[in-house]
Amino acid sequence: MLAARFAEVVLPHLSDALSLARWLTGNAADAEDVVQEACLKAHAGIAGFAGGNPRAWLLAIVRNASYTWMARNRPRAVVAVGDLADLDDVSPPDSSDGPEAALIAKANSAAIEAAIARLPDAFRETLVLRDINGLSYREIATMLGVPQGTVMSRLARARSLLMTDIGGRHDEPA
Repeated sequence: MLAARFAEVVLPHLSDALSLARWLTGNAADAEDVVQEACLKAHAGIAGFAGGNPRAWLLAIVRNASYTWMARNRPRAVVAVGDLADLDDVSPPDSSDGPEAALIAKANSAAIEAAIARLPDAFRETLVLRDINGLSYREIATMLGVPQGTVMSRLARARSLLMTDIGGRHDEPA
């Protein structure tokens, strides 16, 4: 019965879990380790899942597992800039307009990914949870243990920093 519940609650959201872990850890190999640990924790705690949003429940476990894993496995001085392939999954370039348009879209996607990776952790985490994983403000607030207003503030600040970063790069001479 628990295995069936695990399959129903957790398995449909593994790709989102892996995506979040990649954004938080900075690379795919570490993210796979984190998701494996998170799945073990989710399996152990599946009997305690009281309903609600299973995706938010799993992503909260992944978030906590990511920070625990990084604290154990990385020196504090290491800053990960990450696997920046996640946005390709979210919005692949439209090559129907030709190779030039596809190349421009790919370059823009890479610039956005790099700018997201440069955001401070709290802002990057909030932006990824909202704009990439589509969680509600309430779900993010619960997951992070902060008021909804803080989530909104962090999201606005993250978006502003992102726009400044991307806009500043486009203004630079080639």
